[in-house]
Amino acid sequence: MVEQGQTSLAGQRLGAPETLGISTLEPGHKPPAMPPGRLVPIRVVLLDDSEEIFDISHRASGRVLFDMVCLHLNLIEGDYFGLEFQSHHRKTVWLDLLKPIRKQITRPKHTVLRFVVKFFPPDHSLLLEELTRYLFALQVRQDLASGRLTCSDASAALLVSHIIQSEIGDFEETQCRQHLLNTNYIPDQMALMDKIMEFHHKHIGQTPAESDYRLLEVTCRLEMYGIRLHPAKDREGTKLSLAVAHGGVLVFQGHNRINNFNWSKIRKLSFKRRRFLIKLRADPSENVNHDTLEFLMASRDYCKMFWKVCVEYHAFFRLFEEPRPKPKPVLFSRGSSFRFSGRTQKQVIDYVKENEFKKLPFDRKHSRVQYNSSLSPLRSAKHQVPNQAVKQSWEGSFLVSSEDSAIIRPCGNSSPSTQRNGCSDQTYTIQEDSRSLAAKQQPVDQAEVTCALVNGHADDCRGATPSPLISPMLNETGAIRTDDEEDNRRKNCPADNAYCIAKELLCTERTYLKDLELITVSFQAVLDKEECVPDTLKTLLTSTYEPLHSLHTHFLQELEERLSLWEGPCNTEVKGEMQRIGDLLLKSAHELKALSAQLQMISECVFALERACVASRRLEFVCREFELQKVCYIPLNVFLLSPLHRLLHYRQILDRLCKHYLPTHNDYSDCRAALDGVCELEAALHTGLEQIENYQKLLELQKDLIGVEHLAVAGRQLIRLGCLSKLSGKGLQQRMFFLFNDVLLYSTRAITSANQFTVHRQLPLRGMTIRESEDEWGVPHSFTLMVQQQSLVVAACSESEMEKWMEDLKMAVDMAEECNGLTADLLSASKDVKSSGASEVESEDDLCGSRMSLPRNGNNSGNTLNRGNTTAHVCWHRNTSVSMLDFSIAIENQLSGNLLRKFKNSNGWQKLWVVFTNFTLFFYKTHEDEYPLASLPLLGYSVTHAGESENIHKDHVFKLHFKSHIYYFRTDSEYFFERWMTVIRSATVSASRTRYLNRTEPD
Repeated sequence: MVEQGQTSLAGQRLGAPETLGISTLEPGHKPPAMPPGRLVPIRVVLLDDSEEIFDISHRASGRVLFDMVCLHLNLIEGDYFGLEFQSHHRKTVWLDLLKPIRKQITRPKHTVLRFVVKFFPPDHSLLLEELTRYLFALQVRQDLASGRLTCSDASAALLVSHIIQSEIGDFEETQCRQHLLNTNYIPDQMALMDKIMEFHHKHIGQTPAESDYRLLEVTCRLEMYGIRLHPAKDREGTKLSLAVAHGGVLVFQGHNRINNFNWSKIRKLSFKRRRFLIKLRADPSENVNHDTLEFLMASRDYCKMFWKVCVEYHAFFRLFEEPRPKPKPVLFSRGSSFRFSGRTQKQVIDYVKENEFKKLPFDRKHSRVQYNSSLSPLRSAKHQVPNQAVKQSWEGSFLVSSEDSAIIRPCGNSSPSTQRNGCSDQTYTIQEDSRSLAAKQQPVDQAEVTCALVNGHADDCRGATPSPLISPMLNETGAIRTDDEEDNRRKNCPADNAYCIAKELLCTERTYLKDLELITVSFQAVLDKEECVPDTLKTLLTSTYEPLHSLHTHFLQELEERLSLWEGPCNTEVKGEMQRIGDLLLKSAHELKALSAQLQMISECVFALERACVASRRLEFVCREFELQKVCYIPLNVFLLSPLHRLLHYRQILDRLCKHYLPTHNDYSDCRAALDGVCELEAALHTGLEQIENYQKLLELQKDLIGVEHLAVAGRQLIRLGCLSKLSGKGLQQRMFFLFNDVLLYSTRAITSANQFTVHRQLPLRGMTIRESEDEWGVPHSFTLMVQQQSLVVAACSESEMEKWMEDLKMAVDMAEECNGLTADLLSASKDVKSSGASEVESEDDLCGSRMSLPRNGNNSGNTLNRGNTTAHVCWHRNTSVSMLDFSIAIENQLSGNLLRKFKNSNGWQKLWVVFTNFTLFFYKTHEDEYPLASLPLLGYSVTHAGESENIHKDHVFKLHFKSHIYYFRTDSEYFFERWMTVIRSATVSASRTRYLNRTEPD
């Protein structure tokens, strides 16, 4: 038992100075004096499972007990820890350090408090004392044993190997096996015993302190590191879990994180009874002022408890100093008076760095290793935690952007008007300081203030759809600005191409999983709320996509852990196991084969959804409305087909790995086996993929065209769409042409609320002849279409465009002879203009009149939603064309990753997460963002290397330019520079059929 009068003696017995600084005390200060009153014994269980009894005055505050525990442990960095206990309501709560213990614990003699880690920093190197890291390692040990820290089998085995290295020392097979049989570190440990011993064998010579450091190094990269889940529900009643971390508030579904709200995005945290409210900052790209998210928790006490934890986490990791106490109200107050008490992380780091402490030994209860542990950073130069590194980590955590300098202040004592109208028991408001306000008041370059193209439509005040020619809005608030100093801080990743290929797989897998979540979470939630949706459709979508989502969720988790170990400093110890991904890909290939039935049903999902939309106008409207949301950045059907597209990407990744590795490499056999499995699965699905891709394009065009019926029918194939100029009595007029295997349609841009194209003529292909006519008409790049004794003269924008059109037209004429059964008339019965076989060419006056009228009949009647800029719209603005071959190539050429971007006349670079798909670059701040900030369609653009005359003076820089629009992008390696150039060229250079066939022929 620790008596009151013996408190200081405990420290002296262990060699501690009398003026030891602990917890929130400054140097030279002693712990707070014990208030008078009878003493009550308080039991505290420490992280090594030992139990201590502290005699405390019944009037003492929680701070007195906490400081006594820290003093007993000789703990300098005690601010990361806390005391928790189980209340009489059977829920675990934190001991409030400002309140008297008697007001928190009703039966102190029968209550056991646990001393545990409360604040988990993002970087283990911020823990400067060896004792602190040891206590964190004990917390990790407990979390692993309880199943709270979930991870892959390989990561779990590696973590346990570090733990037993610190406890029993260097590997000895018999001793290690017996120790694992006697001590259980993780659930189902027996299945991983051989893997644990294999890792343990690689840690020979590692001291307990180094093992702690390595353990935390691995743990900090796990998604569930430091996560404490709090059950909740969303507004639809879906079961979720909330958690708080150093970066913000997280939302989990099971053990999968589905959302992340950074502190810089949160404006206010509130709770009202059982409702927990997150109020977000206004997005400059949106018209709405605020967005409020609401979660329902089990009770008001649970809700308040989680709110208090959020307040403390924000204050500890984001503020520079402890927030000042609120002034006491004169009459009465409303809301909680709770505030964070203690030093912030910055104060802790500064305090330890500025003060020298005597190096005091401590006992490792579970360790058999004879090692002189002391309160000091690792002495090995390899593991030293330098002051500069700590400073950089600190700056990286707190000085990211002007938004991040916002501070949270309690506003429980609100104004009378707020009290009358407020709905929360307590609110924490995020108010920006002078630096943040000054940053917002800086003038913005007018050249960059343009409409943001998200899902092809802009959110400007006029509501008009902008041209794809407009540059995307990516100014200072759109991304993190980087400079040369920050470039120098970037982590040196392995230069091996195998690592780069694995990194590409990881980046694209993150995007793919988000695309799956759009179907399994967002779209499914929309369908569940609608009564018009058939149950068979809901069941079909759930049974098809849920298993795929689950598979790729686990695959991404394993991939992230493997890459973090690959690129980390611990790679020398686990080089053979962690610097490879063939085993993960082979496992994924086997699991995909087991789900081949689900992959076969994807085409049926697209057909079933279209049939349901045809049968229900309400469902059609719901799907169209969902497609216009920012999160749905490409057509909905493309998301449905994404699992089939992903197989092509796996095949490319594995093919590059097999070409990179020598046959003797330990990863080659797994990669080759995985490649064979993926190719076999792809071959079985190839024919169905071609058919459903064509059907999806026909459905997309059906929405873009006015005056056309029955476009998406069996047997019809899209060949090319794009702009040509039609020669008439008034000169050349821009028209949009759509070439199929049975008919050629041409149209003009309609002035409608949906920005569609009005079809004016159809030209049957049977009997059509095509000839060049530049000499005949004196129009460059022109050719004549002859059909049924009538002619149509059109001109392309370039010679290459003319050659591609003529080549595809001749092929389509040959295919038209085989298109038996297709309808001869696609035009709506309500249209005045008939097919070319039954009428003369329409006059330009009639054409202009039809363009100015708003359609009220046809396949789009009743739909007034603004459609986005689809491929047809981009071709219209860029005066170019796209073939079905281009669409097929684009499916294979998709890429995600970080790029640095700058404008032609701007200074500095902006780091962006970029997704390339559907001929378009989509820009995000980070890969965790829910929707893109802006988009840049690349059809018509050119991509080149940045020349020396442009004064970039950086490596791996490429230039995108279209007329006066110029962008520079920079990658971090030669591999990714070549990959981005390759995929972007696939969008900027349209493929002719002859060049494509020559390119794909075997050598």
